[in-house]
Amino acid sequence: MMGNIKCVSFAWIKWRLFSGMQRQMGLLVFLLYFIYMADAQIRYSVPEELKKGSVIGNVAQNLGLDVKRLRTGRARIVTGENVHYTELNADKGILLVNERIDREQLCGEVTPCSFSFEMILENPMELHRITVEVLDINDHAPVFPSKDKPIRFEVSELAAIGVQFPLQTAEDLDVGQNALKDYVLSPNDNFIVKQHVNTDGSKNVEMVLQKALDREQRPDLHLKLIAVDGGTPQRSGSVNIDVTVLDANDNIPVFNQSVYKASVVENTLKGTSVITVNATDADSGSNGLISFSLSKTKGSAADIFSIDNSTGIIYVFGEIDFEKQRRYEVRVEAKDQGGLIGTSKVIVDVVDINDNAPVISVMSFSSPIVENAPTGTTVAILNIKDADSDKNGQIKCSVVGKLPFRIESSLTNYYNLILDEDLDRESVPEYNITLTATDFGNPPLSSLTQLRLTVSDVNDNAPLFDKSSYSAYVVENNPIGYSIFSVNARDSDWNQNSRISYILEDTQVGGNPVSVYVSLNAETGVLRAVRSFDYEHIKEFQLVVKAQDGGSPPLSSNVTVKILIQDQNDNPPQVLYPVQ
Repeated sequence: MMGNIKCVSFAWIKWRLFSGMQRQMGLLVFLLYFIYMADAQIRYSVPEELKKGSVIGNVAQNLGLDVKRLRTGRARIVTGENVHYTELNADKGILLVNERIDREQLCGEVTPCSFSFEMILENPMELHRITVEVLDINDHAPVFPSKDKPIRFEVSELAAIGVQFPLQTAEDLDVGQNALKDYVLSPNDNFIVKQHVNTDGSKNVEMVLQKALDREQRPDLHLKLIAVDGGTPQRSGSVNIDVTVLDANDNIPVFNQSVYKASVVENTLKGTSVITVNATDADSGSNGLISFSLSKTKGSAADIFSIDNSTGIIYVFGEIDFEKQRRYEVRVEAKDQGGLIGTSKVIVDVVDINDNAPVISVMSFSSPIVENAPTGTTVAILNIKDADSDKNGQIKCSVVGKLPFRIESSLTNYYNLILDEDLDRESVPEYNITLTATDFGNPPLSSLTQLRLTVSDVNDNAPLFDKSSYSAYVVENNPIGYSIFSVNARDSDWNQNSRISYILEDTQVGGNPVSVYVSLNAETGVLRAVRSFDYEHIKEFQLVVKAQDGGSPPLSSNVTVKILIQDQNDNPPQVLYPVQ
């Protein structure tokens, strides 16, 4: 089997060349390369938004297969949730775009973005994995959650230099170089913008006071925050910021931790408390009263958690599923009555439980199977997946009961059902095979599927007579056509292989062919006299009958039949002496 193959699609090269000419000529150098490993995988890279029919790659060439092999092997694409994006042209051996690929719809923020599927061939059976990496193009501009509604701040004129005001973050569906790159604040004397990069690559943006405010000189400020990406051409989005200057509230709320950490088990009931955050404000009276809130977060965290605005207790608000997301980062704001805001971050790790049983899919099944199939023959290919992780997602597949089959693991999540012993249709013509897949969770979860395998016949049994020889008696002067004896043989094969024909072997009796004396019915095995026997001329003779089946090649066996003539009183006494 060929090794692991990684390919750069010609469609990707064409797109990158075109994009490169828009930027600067000669900046891009492309290299097509192939890397061979042992598990026969191919990897292609293509840009998103390609037209239907665009060539992704030459599968036949990359696997070192003849195009005729794809046609005779009934090459086809199986499995994979996003297999509809591609189409295999078996006549040309190429993989085509079947449907417009939107990288953002397919993978969201996940990068690199790819989807995998398998190509299966038969006679002999082969399985190859194909991975298509979808590359991002700059087709989205940064967007603020409330772009049509200005961000409003009420800021005390006594606010200290360096006070930070968290701003809404823009969302850019693109990734990599095309993703959100920078924030720019419209020119002003009082504020600058600062950015902080989180561990997940997202950015938090804050407006920082660099010059004291004077409400009497300027009670309102109207600014604009602009988010730009790194694509070419560059795209941007903006949101307005309205700042109202207040008097005398000169302390912001401060959290007792800059980062809070907590964990929650998936499937936790709604309303369960996760963690409590705490903040204080040095001001007194209404300026020291704090209310908590969760900032507008990117992704699904805002739909999963809620906070009590007075106590700071964070609760589970939505459904937590480890298989969908394993960690959440939540930005918490503490706002006093004067409009000052302090922020902190809460990191919540999701703990997996074993809540998904393995899913068994039969990708290919060869039934019937000939009884002389060699051991090691692949009977079926199974795809088994478990959405859980670690031990909860590790699977053991086995055959239930003592049957002549075993399970072997091939590619990741693929298992082969292998013939482990010789078959004999005459002993067992059919097998009901139960396969079970069990994970290693506590308690473990399992699934099973059943396969009905029939065994087809080969001509491996010769006809057998019930005796090694026979003796038959016939009284002389018998009528012609008289039924003397009937031979019978049995064949344990099936259908044509068990259909028996009886043949009279060509032997001599007293110098004459045996067919002068008897005839044999080829279908019934009945021996009949061709002539009337005379005991005074012949008292006994032997013949050989062959039973031959209808297999290809045919099998046969012989039996000897001894015919004994019995005397009748059909001759009067004769006087031999004296001569009359």
